[in-house]
Amino acid sequence: MTTLAAPSRLPLLLHLLSHLLLPLLLLQALPAFAHKPSDSYLVLRVDGSRIEGHWDIALRDLDMAVGLDGDGDGRLTWDELRARHGTIEAYALSRLSIAAGGVPCTLTAGPQQVDHHTDGAYTVLPLRGTCAATPKELTVAYRLFGDVDAQHRGLLRIGAGKKGEMARTAILGGERPVQTVPLAREHTASQALRQFFDYVRHGAWHIWIGYDHVLFLVSLLLPAVLVRREGGWRHVPAFRGAATDVLKTVTAFTLAHSLTLALAALGVVAPPARWVESAIAASVVVAALNNVWPVIPGPRWAAALLFGLVHGFGFAGVLADLGLPRGALAASLSGFNLGVELGQLAIVAVVLPLAFALRATHVYRRVLLPGGSLAIAVIAAVWLGERAFDVSAVDLLAANFLAPGA
Repeated sequence: MTTLAAPSRLPLLLHLLSHLLLPLLLLQALPAFAHKPSDSYLVLRVDGSRIEGHWDIALRDLDMAVGLDGDGDGRLTWDELRARHGTIEAYALSRLSIAAGGVPCTLTAGPQQVDHHTDGAYTVLPLRGTCAATPKELTVAYRLFGDVDAQHRGLLRIGAGKKGEMARTAILGGERPVQTVPLAREHTASQALRQFFDYVRHGAWHIWIGYDHVLFLVSLLLPAVLVRREGGWRHVPAFRGAATDVLKTVTAFTLAHSLTLALAALGVVAPPARWVESAIAASVVVAALNNVWPVIPGPRWAAALLFGLVHGFGFAGVLADLGLPRGALAASLSGFNLGVELGQLAIVAVVLPLAFALRATHVYRRVLLPGGSLAIAVIAAVWLGERAFDVSAVDLLAANFLAPGA
């Protein structure tokens, strides 16, 4: 009697993983049509018992939450925004509270204004408040859009004194909607160290919500476990070779974006945000298509070095929105850059081992690599259209696929 060996479960597991990875990649990419999850920017200055500041909230987020487009034509006008000011103020202030020593502080909003950040137009609510006594710390409870967007975060800056020196920064929302921020002055060294770690968190958070940067990195990682030979892809024999290739690529990307991030943050170079965002989208398109049709000569690290220069300006746009403290400029800039690197390494730690495990399968080489790359390229192409022509994804698709009068 012949005993048949039980079929190995490894090929089946790899096959299932390969079919799961592409949908997960697409799910990760779909929110990117909005470029990034929403942030608001809450800037406060405490002088004695008085609080002043402003709160910048994206109009696109407010439109989804309370409805600003009165005539439904897809375009917001100043008259529409002004007509909804009372609703905006009530909605926002009902989701923000500030207390000192357990005693609530009063908080009111003045006439709203409009400002532009790197990802679009924002309403600006001037804030004024009064606490019962001069606070040593503030407890900020933040629940803006908490019921409609779990990814939303509020980026807080608190300055103290008449000059508004930077005291603290924090990321509000999510699992930490309530945070207590001390206002006591610190020794210079302690302040610099705290600012460093604050901006490490900011950097790590922003690499994760910067979907264009994430997909660019994924585009470089997907072929890292393969090598082109005789007109086709062959899997690398050992993990060390793949890891070495990724190390060169990530290091080149890091060096490049660190350089332009520093130059832009220090005000040496300041290219227009629209150009930068469009160029970043174009870099994702090219990097993804290169996995299907080789269009970039030379090694991947060289492409990462070139495109990294552009992505550095994108990171600088985030810093411009956050604001860099003058008293701890070097520490904050270094911390933000380190946070970006830690975010990138987290992505590498997830994608590279899984890609290596699947590298020898027909599904990875024939389905996942080209299919995932083309999906990334299509999404990035939509970004490029949005940013270059300043239109929404819906308008862009309608212009290209709907006949006039349809």
